[in-house]
Amino acid sequence: MSNSPRVLQKQLYTASATSTGGRMGTVNVQDGAEYKLTIPQGMGGPGGEGTNPEQLFAAGYAACFGSAVDHLARLKKITTGPVAITVKASIGPVEGGAFGLAVALSAKIPEMKRDEAEALVKAAHEVCPYSNATRGNIVVDVRLED
Repeated sequence: MSNSPRVLQKQLYTASATSTGGRMGTVNVQDGAEYKLTIPQGMGGPGGEGTNPEQLFAAGYAACFGSAVDHLARLKKITTGPVAITVKASIGPVEGGAFGLAVALSAKIPEMKRDEAEALVKAAHEVCPYSNATRGNIVVDVRLED
């Protein structure tokens, strides 16, 4: 696989978000929704009410990956039953004094045979935009839960 970025053939949708005040501020999105941010206690902040960039990233990745599973299941005419995707996004220091992310992604597809579910999850990891954006940049551990 090339290290060159994949260029969109067509823009289907563009999201817009504006952050004011960093991790202790707010994020506003184009439809008018506002999200209060707070630094989690694990990073020395007060925690409490509000979200943080890692939670928003985890939520987006989980939803997107679930949609990739659904998309492939429809294309292959596979009945999956309920699908649950859990993403744990971790932040921490990396070599050189910067910060990085790591992802643990687990898929739960209890109504499918394990080998078929594993193949579907593997294929979803190839088509999911979040997986494609992170591939080669951060550690993403993808697993199928029992």
